[in-house]
Amino acid sequence: MNAPFDQIQTVILTEKATLLSEKNNQYVFRVNPKANKLEIKRAVEELFKKTVVDVNTANFAGKKKRERTASFGRRANWKKAVVTLKEGDKIELV
Repeated sequence: MNAPFDQIQTVILTEKATLLSEKNNQYVFRVNPKANKLEIKRAVEELFKKTVVDVNTANFAGKKKRERTASFGRRANWKKAVVTLKEGDKIELV
């Protein structure tokens, strides 16, 4: 089992993520693509000391990008997790 810091890479702070946290008590994280929902749940509970009710995940393919010449490169694939906390729990991100 990996450490919680290996599972959760960063917090996503966008307008949509902020609205989710205010209205639905949901927080959005960029996580390790190999992490499953149980590992993400344990990592959030251990790092933030909050109770997680639900975890939803989505995989995103890396975009194709042009390099200097006609060759193409590719950005890394990544995974997003939307974590729902128990009613009354909050995470202070900023």
